[in-house]
Amino acid sequence: MADQLATDIIAKIKAHAEEGGEEITLDTELTALGIHSLELTEIIFDLEEEYDIEIEMNTVDAWSSLKNVGDMVEAVRVLIAKSA
Repeated sequence: MADQLATDIIAKIKAHAEEGGEEITLDTELTALGIHSLELTEIIFDLEEEYDIEIEMNTVDAWSSLKNVGDMVEAVRVLIAKSA
């Protein structure tokens, strides 16, 4: 079950995902949603602005560490905790 942070991040991802996909869960692979480097960058900017955090990673690092929606949620959760 997704908490509010996960629900908010899923909504941001859904805005950049290809239309007509299945329901997005924490286990959904980003590539399965048609999320590529440009979309990932836009999502990261959205998350930084929304949560007043700084995500320091280039696209290569992002793809190697963020495979699914849950990975992204946990990365943001850690950064929010560090900034508090």
